[in-house]
Amino acid sequence: PTRKMPPSASAMDFFQLFVPDNVLKSMVVQTNMYAKKFQERFGSDGAWVEVTLAEMKAFLGYVISTSVSHCESVLSIWSSGFYSNRSLALAMSQARFEKILKYFHVVAFRSSQATHGLYKVQPFLDSLQGSFEAAFRPSQTQVLHEPLIDEDPVFVATCTERELRKRKKRKFSLWVRQCSSTGFIVQIYVHLKEGGGPDSLDALKNKPQLHGMVARSLCRSAAGKNYIIFTGPSITSLTLFEEFEKQEIYCCGLLSSRKSDCTGLPPSMLTNPATPPARGQHQIKMKGNMSLICWYNKGHFRFLTNAYSPVQQGVIIKRRSGEVPCPLAVEAFAAHLSYICRYDDKYSRYFISHKPSKTWQQVFWFAISIAVNNAYILYKMSDAYHVKRYSRAQFGERLVRELLGLEDMSPAH
Repeated sequence: PTRKMPPSASAMDFFQLFVPDNVLKSMVVQTNMYAKKFQERFGSDGAWVEVTLAEMKAFLGYVISTSVSHCESVLSIWSSGFYSNRSLALAMSQARFEKILKYFHVVAFRSSQATHGLYKVQPFLDSLQGSFEAAFRPSQTQVLHEPLIDEDPVFVATCTERELRKRKKRKFSLWVRQCSSTGFIVQIYVHLKEGGGPDSLDALKNKPQLHGMVARSLCRSAAGKNYIIFTGPSITSLTLFEEFEKQEIYCCGLLSSRKSDCTGLPPSMLTNPATPPARGQHQIKMKGNMSLICWYNKGHFRFLTNAYSPVQQGVIIKRRSGEVPCPLAVEAFAAHLSYICRYDDKYSRYFISHKPSKTWQQVFWFAISIAVNNAYILYKMSDAYHVKRYSRAQFGERLVRELLGLEDMSPAH
């Protein structure tokens, strides 16, 4: 963390490192402006009163609460069902919440921007990006990947076929650059899958080209910092790694003949020998600093790296079969990727489960979910964590109550 937070810092203090009052005030202004324009066009709404900053915080709090309760609809809070929550329901009426939800806007509408599919949320994403970079210096090792942001498996398992058919597929993919020693997400990149301008998936039929573009976008602010970036098969390519090396960004990536762009790599290293070698055996081909490693462990695994010396040895520890020898690059890749998998298992459970129909709103709530997870990671590294050791769920509950202005009423954990 770049800032030392006091031991008395609250969940709200950490969240507001990323979503400060000036950003919330902008949402207040844009929501009120949109409500006014909407009513000028479609007739006045007698029940509408301009939203205030306190109400905007409460509105965010209600939606964030679905990340802790895992309820599918925010409106369950005011119901008499399983997810009802009387103490939260008292802070605002359901009718008022629904009015704010109807008019909620983040950015002013400009017809000239309409070609860019994310124009309604892009300035917010840019501001969030800046605050992530300002609040945290990542470790040298980072990972580029798509975090788990799909449906809660428990919900899908209990869903009827009809409900699942009704659900539309997400129209975007979300990629991140993530610190592999803490899980802090340093940068996010949202990619629209259809429509959405020249960078959409329709325009980029070539997947390696698309993933190379995603990687370049995520690493724009990484140049010259000697970072080591771990990549999955869809991003790993000789061309990209050589380009990054010129910017003093080093890489270690898993290769797949099916998913990776293998241009410029020796074909002899990409085909499996007729008889498999002994477990833990490996072959290496080098070009300058770049090594192509083919390692065998109940199957052939290929890695491309300019971050680790291919002659340095490492081990993979398997629970049943003990230690399997491998080059250091393979050990490093496995260690950092397994950390990110653990992060995904732990933190993806706390993504906001409210599902709006508009793509820009889905992107907005995913970005807010990442901001809350990052806030918790900073809290765990601060003196405040030694005062009150909140779990991720407790931290989420505290944040919701603080946004709703109920923190004085909450019982001590």
